[in-house]
Amino acid sequence: MKRPDPVRLEICHHLLAAMCEEAGLLLQQSAVSPNIRERRDFSVAAFDRKGRLVAQAAHIPVHLGSAGDAIAAARSAIAFEPGDVAVLNDPYEGGTHLPDVTMVVPVFAPGRREPDWFLSGRAHHADIGGATPGSMGVARDLYGEGLVIPPVLLRRRGEPQRDVLRMLLSNVRGSKERQLDFAAQESSLRRLSARLLALQADWGRGELMRYAEHLMDYAEREGRAALRQLATGSFHACDALEDDGMGNGPFAIDLRLTYSKGRLDFDFTRSGPMAVGGVNCNRSVVLAACVYALRCLCPSRLPTNEGLFRLFTARTKLGTVVDPIKPAPVAGGNVETSQRLVDVCLAAIEKAMPGRIPACSAGTMSNLSMGGTSAAGVGFAFYETLPGGAGAGPTRDARSATQTHMTNTRNTPVEESELRYPVLVRALTVRRGSGGKGKRRGGDGIEKQVEALVPASVTFLGERHQSGPPGAAGGGSGARGALSIVVGAGKGRPTRALPSKGTWALAAGDLVVVRTPGGGGHGRA
Repeated sequence: MKRPDPVRLEICHHLLAAMCEEAGLLLQQSAVSPNIRERRDFSVAAFDRKGRLVAQAAHIPVHLGSAGDAIAAARSAIAFEPGDVAVLNDPYEGGTHLPDVTMVVPVFAPGRREPDWFLSGRAHHADIGGATPGSMGVARDLYGEGLVIPPVLLRRRGEPQRDVLRMLLSNVRGSKERQLDFAAQESSLRRLSARLLALQADWGRGELMRYAEHLMDYAEREGRAALRQLATGSFHACDALEDDGMGNGPFAIDLRLTYSKGRLDFDFTRSGPMAVGGVNCNRSVVLAACVYALRCLCPSRLPTNEGLFRLFTARTKLGTVVDPIKPAPVAGGNVETSQRLVDVCLAAIEKAMPGRIPACSAGTMSNLSMGGTSAAGVGFAFYETLPGGAGAGPTRDARSATQTHMTNTRNTPVEESELRYPVLVRALTVRRGSGGKGKRRGGDGIEKQVEALVPASVTFLGERHQSGPPGAAGGGSGARGALSIVVGAGKGRPTRALPSKGTWALAAGDLVVVRTPGGGGHGRA
């Protein structure tokens, strides 16, 4: 293949990435749920006709690293035609966990019978059915977690499949909000499709396809160069999930990382058995964690695309916590196990390049869901992830109250929560002193207090409540996370400490208090 013009290659990279960013912005501005509009819990990416990642927006790492499996599952299940829109969330058929609903849109150039592109838009919906509001409860199987959607058509040849949509909306809380968010997802991908077709018409189909290939080759070359920082050999790291919310645990995440001849091999086959509760994660999430860890070693300006996936293999064993068997539950795999996978990947990489990797960050997304019926008789459900402390690095202190690693969301504004839902946020503050001590201090977590104004259900899914995130190079651990309920109204209210995973009933006036972990410190003070 003819060598690319470097200026044109850079233009192609930024044009494609900007188109994905624009589609994400349209989704954010047209969605109605705070989870998408305010927290920005969504991701958009473009794939070529072979299903290879070409471009993405800088959205959610756990979404984007796993989106290729969604494209593959949709292509396998559906013979796409112009005007089709597919939807899926099944973790065993291209999804991650059930609230993450992925839309897949094929892009057909005029007169062509096969798609030139496939577009992926994944958004975390505040509820997708199941036993608990927010669809993030501890369940014994996938069906208890929510509605399972295999790859199906939501729109066929441009015509909406109203029976499919009715079925979906009849199985979720807040169905009107879900319907409008689905429409926002579809609209954003239509915009991206139009942009891609316009660029293809301008550059020519063959030219754009060649430069997409050049971009993947470029990412592979630069990624391979970045890996030369690592020592050749095998490196072991192991950590564990504390429990599965069902009284079982810990669950080992065991990695043997091998670097040889410009490639990484992530071997997780020695990890612990799959859990009864939903901390299992599928291979898509494992791939996302591996490519994220690899991407952290690369220059910031490097495009993230299929070229990076060529640089590693990920091995898992069926029946383990990182490769469960359907219908094992997986709600926490996407949010909690993904964070521990990153901790283990970075710990192994630190042994291959000592002194370069930061201490562990909070290591949890601290998932909080609440739901019930408002005083007006309207059902509600909301979900958010809460930030913690980042891990300190070899050269500087860490940030406090920030989302780290596999998440990239924002906080839900207090005003938005109180306006839309029958809750009152009593406190939202940095948890001072929760970061690990050291020559460079770990970031602090947060404390959030939410009062229920009506009887409600609260679900929490977290980690690092038994031991704090470890420090590095002699630095101290960050403070552990904690969860409690302050019962009733008035003074002298009793406080009930709670485990890190579960669902509880709240009476009006009860207060949920979440304290997120601080990050580990780095270096001896």
